[in-house]
Amino acid sequence: MRLTERYRQVRLEAVRFTESRRAQRVGKLLLGPNVNDGYVAKTVIIVLLSVIAFLYLKPIIYMVSTSVKSLEDLIDPVVGLIPRSVHSQNYIDAWKGLRYPEAFTNTFIIAFFGSLFQVFSCALTGYALARLRFPGKSLFFVLILITFLVPPEITIIPLYMIFNKLGWLNTPLVFLVPAILGQGMRGALFIIIFRQFFLSQPKALEEAAKMDGASVFRLFFRIMMPLAGSACLVVFLFSFVWYWNMHFEPSMFLSKDFIPLSLRLNELSTELLGNKSLSLSVAVGKDPVSEGPKMAAAFLIILPPLLVYFIAQRWFTEGIERTGLVE
Repeated sequence: MRLTERYRQVRLEAVRFTESRRAQRVGKLLLGPNVNDGYVAKTVIIVLLSVIAFLYLKPIIYMVSTSVKSLEDLIDPVVGLIPRSVHSQNYIDAWKGLRYPEAFTNTFIIAFFGSLFQVFSCALTGYALARLRFPGKSLFFVLILITFLVPPEITIIPLYMIFNKLGWLNTPLVFLVPAILGQGMRGALFIIIFRQFFLSQPKALEEAAKMDGASVFRLFFRIMMPLAGSACLVVFLFSFVWYWNMHFEPSMFLSKDFIPLSLRLNELSTELLGNKSLSLSVAVGKDPVSEGPKMAAAFLIILPPLLVYFIAQRWFTEGIERTGLVE
């Protein structure tokens, strides 16, 4: 009897040990050695990222879905994000209403050349604030920070009067000339980015170049500027997107002759449909007649910056890391 009880006790302990080992294995498999390495943590992270991604993509999905809906699908409350049929006429109407080739050219001139000029001027200013010594250096940097904090609505009237006297209204000069002088769209932010980047570079490069007889400008263009390629790309993409999407400044300075896409979007409904949509807009709470062309026009407007970002995504991410913006 004693041997039998002893055998049962040993067997029970062996079963408990095996179950505990299995529990530990299951625990490590689900939670991982550091809790966040297991399947549970990974599943939670994937679910959270999926929800966040859906929240970001939902407006774009709604835009694309609405842009290919017919009037019947827009009025029918049963139809959700997936239309019954693809209606391409909305894009034809949007193309004509936006006068897309002309407006695209105007917007591209402002965005591309404004960003290009701003990269050069802000890089030069940021390098001077980071490396050179001159009287009033700290004061200049404080003034740049103040221009970054002042809302553009405060300075819009003085700028309008200056541009009007110079005869620059309704021309791209109202954006290109300030960009050349480092006062373009978010110019103060870009100067700060370049300043921080040049401060992070070793001074031995400059000292070696000065010993070889290099001037300040040669040092900047031959050594420091090539090293700042990542910062230049980040500034160019940020500037390009902001110039492309800006609406307030063009509405004040570009009222005729030179109209970008952002202003054409406001005029799209009137140019396409006139006033015949007023009766329907009162009935359903929105304008179903112009909703499809408007969404198609909005998609045509955001498509070029999206393509630029998709092409330069890898270099843009590397530039963000190397310029220290993630900190």
